[in-house]
Amino acid sequence: MTTDFTIRPDETAVYALGGLGEIGKNTYGIEYGDEIIVVDAGVKFPEDELLGIDYVIPDYSYLKANKDKIKALVITHGHEDHIGAIHFFLNAVNVPVYAGPLAIALIKNKLDEHGLLNSTELHEINEDTVLQFDKMSVEFFRTTHSIPDTYGVAVHTPSGTIVETGDFKFDLTPTTKQPPNLQKMARIGSEGVLLLMSDSTNAERPEFSKSERWVGKTINKLFNEIDGRIIFATFASNMSRIQMATEAAIAHGRKIAVFGRSMEGAVNNGRALGYLDIPDDMLVDAHEINRLPPEKVLIMSTGSQGEPMAALARIANGTHRQISIQPNDTVIFSSSPIPGNTQSVNRVINELEEAGANVIHGKINNIHASGHGGQEEQKLMLSLMQPKYFMPIHGEYRMLKVHEGLGHDIGVPEENTFVLDNGDVLAVSPNEAHVVGQIPAQDTYVDGNGIGDVGTAVLRDRQMLSEDGLVVVVATIDLKNKEITAGPDILSRGFIYMRESEELINEGRKVIFHAILSSMHETSANDHTIRNAVVSQLQRFLFEQTKRRPLILPMFIMI
Repeated sequence: MTTDFTIRPDETAVYALGGLGEIGKNTYGIEYGDEIIVVDAGVKFPEDELLGIDYVIPDYSYLKANKDKIKALVITHGHEDHIGAIHFFLNAVNVPVYAGPLAIALIKNKLDEHGLLNSTELHEINEDTVLQFDKMSVEFFRTTHSIPDTYGVAVHTPSGTIVETGDFKFDLTPTTKQPPNLQKMARIGSEGVLLLMSDSTNAERPEFSKSERWVGKTINKLFNEIDGRIIFATFASNMSRIQMATEAAIAHGRKIAVFGRSMEGAVNNGRALGYLDIPDDMLVDAHEINRLPPEKVLIMSTGSQGEPMAALARIANGTHRQISIQPNDTVIFSSSPIPGNTQSVNRVINELEEAGANVIHGKINNIHASGHGGQEEQKLMLSLMQPKYFMPIHGEYRMLKVHEGLGHDIGVPEENTFVLDNGDVLAVSPNEAHVVGQIPAQDTYVDGNGIGDVGTAVLRDRQMLSEDGLVVVVATIDLKNKEITAGPDILSRGFIYMRESEELINEGRKVIFHAILSSMHETSANDHTIRNAVVSQLQRFLFEQTKRRPLILPMFIMI
């Protein structure tokens, strides 16, 4: 794929390295002349079929090739799908970072962990901040989401204003006392928006999303009804939900214990920044909770998505060192499963109930409200911004298409809306918008300390190993005299039970023997051609006999 594209002097290039056709990996570029503004540096968590992969991050090769143009990385908010890859990003291109107070605190923790804090230029912004560069400027407008300090971004270019909303909903009664700034959004819209890039996550929901205060009433009601210990599981980044749970605990005289590293960090940051008001004497450690009456305890825990190593999963399966499920415990899941996590969440719920806990979860209990706006809020954002061109972002393909239709309903002409793929380059000017090319935007897999060293071939091997196992072929070959001096032998791991498959193994050895002999007598015979012949013929034989395709690994000693 080429990294070159051509735009006219009056055009601005807009592209996504992640966030289109997917939930996560949000990274967007806005480029005019020799200046690039990057919005967000998110990570995506791997699907089940990406065996062994820890994270999925964008391909930064285009940004690395144009690093001298990048003026800033601006962050909309502190969720992992917007800041989770920031250490990978900064290793590729070290540029100034601009973010709100909570996002800055979370980023500092992440950079300190990876040894990048001292080498990174961090700037805290607020809604009144304006970043001025030679050709472009950036201003921010306050939105609401499931985390404080959430901003939309307006990038003013010589071509016109490009708005990236970040994640948003219109919560007019937020618990953080930071309502969305409708006036500023309307002002930006009235001054003229050339292109709107807007969050599509809940485009399929024909609703106006519930306020966090609506969830708060349910939490208070539950705390009033529950007699035993309460274990409250939610996203560590959902400061509003943590605030409501801790307020309810304090009101009902419950001491608060915090478990899970990310939850501990969230509580510490929330208290330091004034988002959480938890008196010191209401916080207790793990040793104290076992000495308190059950009705006087709230345990705040990570693991609402069923993560196997999170505190809640270890409590559920009995491997947590300090907490075990007691009779009359109630576990509250105050979140909904991220797509792909439903099976993990259900597993933890089953384990908790088997251990004797009462589990409260799901929308039916009114204990979760989405942080993303539904269709009515998406239409309100479109109406406030009045864009000439519209590009739905942050969503799977079907979400982007539904959101595109909402743009048509609000009056954006069909030819002025663009549902794009990661890597597509959209050139916008006052009179025209069109796709002018592509830049590299393939997924980059992170496996342990390896970044990008696991590709399709490795994942295919892992898939074969996980499904059909491994067959090792061992032989000693005298290529000069065209003889097999030892073997061939077959070893199986995860394919068949060898003691009960003697006939199959003996027939397989015959197949290997003939494959080696016939390939040795070819004029161009060498180690490589013999291996290929063995793999090809043994794989065909094993599939005919078992309908399975194990990974075949020849290990030959060549004399």
